[in-house]
This record gives sequence, structure tokens and C-alpha cells, in this order.
Amino acid sequence: MTLPPMTAAERAEWIRSRLPAGGLFAGHEWRIAPDPFRVGPALAGELETLGRVLLQFYRALNLLYRHSLDGKQPEWVAHWLDQGKPPELLAIQRAAAFKNEVPRVIRPDLLLTEDGVKVTELDSVPGGIGLTAWLNQTYGGLPGNETILGGTDGMLRGFASIFNAAAQVHIVISEEASTYRPEMEWLAAQLGADRFAVRDVRFTNFLAGSAIYRFFELFDLPQVANSAPIFTLAAEKRIQLTPPPKAIFEEKLAFALLWNRNLREFWRRELGEGFLIRLLKLVPYTWVVDPAPLPPHGAIPELNITDWRQLKTLSQRERDLVLKISGFSPEAWGARGVYIGSDLSSAEWSVAVDRALTGFSTSPFVLQRFLRTVLTPVAYHDFSAGTQRTMPGRARLCPYYFVSGDGPAARANLGGVLATICPADKKIIHGMRDAVILPCAVSNNATAA
Repeated sequence: MTLPPMTAAERAEWIRSRLPAGGLFAGHEWRIAPDPFRVGPALAGELETLGRVLLQFYRALNLLYRHSLDGKQPEWVAHWLDQGKPPELLAIQRAAAFKNEVPRVIRPDLLLTEDGVKVTELDSVPGGIGLTAWLNQTYGGLPGNETILGGTDGMLRGFASIFNAAAQVHIVISEEASTYRPEMEWLAAQLGADRFAVRDVRFTNFLAGSAIYRFFELFDLPQVANSAPIFTLAAEKRIQLTPPPKAIFEEKLAFALLWNRNLREFWRRELGEGFLIRLLKLVPYTWVVDPAPLPPHGAIPELNITDWRQLKTLSQRERDLVLKISGFSPEAWGARGVYIGSDLSSAEWSVAVDRALTGFSTSPFVLQRFLRTVLTPVAYHDFSAGTQRTMPGRARLCPYYFVSGDGPAARANLGGVLATICPADKKIIHGMRDAVILPCAVSNNATAA
């Protein structure tokens, strides 16, 4: 059905009217824009091709971990990645069945900065798949010539493609991730209830040849009653499982490994010079906050400090830094466990640094340069006032790449790009009531080039 031309208010009303009865995010709302977030052809091209680079990064990270265990790369790599993990999870992670497995959904968090697009994190168990699919489908149905990145059905096709020919696909969602249950139920209904179904942590009737999408973090396994049978079936290759039960892909310190000069030749060999240069341009400098003492003449690169405790003595101007829990923690996602140095008092920053140092053996922290995002204007409809407003905001783009095929033939295809624009006074960009959430489209009349 072709819709007639609409005013901005009519477009916003039409978008809101398309929301599923059960919602998409449990208990969450956002501001609705009448138009998609427009990106220029150059940025669109970068988004289209980035998945190939990130897939190769995951493959290289997987190989680095295995080689570290085998003594072919420094042992401290596996030590860093394994810290705080229970022995049973490490045994699963190292199982032969998962040797070459990498996540089949790759979602980076991209910030728009004065120096271009930057990748701050990678998420291998991301929320927003169903939401982005709905946004692409809905905004793609509006009148006009907008070209939705990934296509109006790109998220649906992409998600379905990662399960090969499995007759049944079970999307297992934990209580921790229950906020995202409505969007995945909508997604499953769109793809066909005869093949796709959302399950809770008590469901165990998995038939041989079926596939499971693991929508639970590995730190949460004690609360996921069916995780043990799922991992057993997958290890026996009776079912497909993605993402694999490998905590190395849920650690932010992977970017610190990328920047570590001791590993530069490994990354150059496994990524290729072009991909390595591109990643180093995209990824802010990242350190692992390891309290091990340095020799008297040693210094931490880029920071020129000789002991991590000296972080506490930096002035507020010098603290353009972000401390984050690396992974395997309920605080490692959803903008939790993040400390922005320039926003904290000296006392608060000292507490955060001490926490990072004392928690290293169980929950390592990483440190990154704080990225200053450019202000991006976005229009949204104020339904209570019945008018359109424009908000200067800070934008985060989240492209979703779906890995289809196996082995060397596997390809990471862009399904869609979720844009989240938060008010300018918010330093941490995430889904919130005051945020504008919308899909991305390519346009010569772009908000972001």
C-alpha cells in the first residue's frame, strides 16, 4: 500500500500507531522522530563494509586466545581473558565443538566525533534486534524516497540467515534480559511462529537439528536453568548455538589487546595491514587496568604514569578518561559500571580507580580515552504539546551485522543501523525516555556525513 504525502506530525502519529500492542521494550519509551536519521553516502559505505572487518577481528581474537593457551602467544592474554570465570565455563569455552565458532550477530557501538566515527564497544549479545527490524519496516513504509540502510526487511532476513537450515529456532531469554522479550516476540512472529519461538530459562524440549539463539550473558548462568543442557547439546553438535558460550567475546578488554604493542605483529598478520589500520583509526586507545608493578624505568604507554594508582592524582582536565568493567558482570552492560573521569570529583574518581585495581582478579576494568561527540540536531514530535521540536543531541549508531555461511565462506551482512540520540547534557548515550530512537537511511541531504 502506497501512503499519500504526510506532514511531519502525521508521519509521527502514523509511526506511533504501528507500535505492537505488546510494545517492544518492556516498560521503556522513547521520543519518536517523523523521519529516519540520514547519513551521507561516505558514512553509509563505511557502515556497509565494517562488518567484514569486525568479523575478521573476532576470528583473530579467537585464534589469539587459542594460541595463548597453547603457548604460541603470550600466556597473559588468556590469563586476562579468563580472570574471574568459573572453571566449568572455561571448560565449555575451550570445547572442541566451539573451537572456530564466533558470534553470528555483531553489533558495534559507534560514536560521531569531531575525528569521525569511533567504535567504543562490541556487543555479541545485543538487544535491539527486533526494535531495529520494526523501525526499518515502519519508516521504510512511509512515503518518500528514503533508502533505509540494510533494507526495510534487512534485519528480518539477516537474523533468519544465521541459523542455516535449522527446522526450529528457539530464542532463549533470561530474566536479566527480559526487557528485550517483547521485541524478540515480535521478531519471532514476523519470521513465522512455525519455526521461531521465544523461550524462557526453564524450556528444555530442544530437538536434534534445531537452533538456539542465546539471549543471556555468560555471567548470568546460575540464573539460567537450561544453560547446562543447551551447552551439552551444542557441544555434542546435536543443535546449533549462537552466540557460542565463549566469554572472550563478552570482554571489552579485547580492544586493549588490539592496542597492545606486544601483539602488533599478530594483528598485522591475522587482520592484514589495511584492516589493522582501519581498526586502530576507529578504536580509541584502550588499556587494561592491571595493578602488577612495573620496573622502576617502566611507564604505561600514552599516559606516562608509572603506577595505576597515579591515575588518582590527575587533574580534572587530565581525566578525559573512561573506566569500564570489561565483562562477566551484571554491571558490564546497559551503561552500568562506567565512570567518566572528568565528571567525577577527585574523591569519586579515586574510589573508581581503587575499585578497578582491587577487582582486577575477578572483574578487570579497562580504561579508554573519553570521546567528545559532536552535537547533532534531531527533530521529534512532542505528542503532549502537538508540535515538532528540534533537539541538539549526541548520537550513537549501532549497525547490526549478521554472519551467514560457515568457515571461510561466512560473510557479515548489514541488516540495519539503530540511531540513538540523547540530550546534549547526557555523557553516556543509551536508550532512555528522553532519547530519540530511529533507523538510519542514506541520503545526500545527511545529518551525519
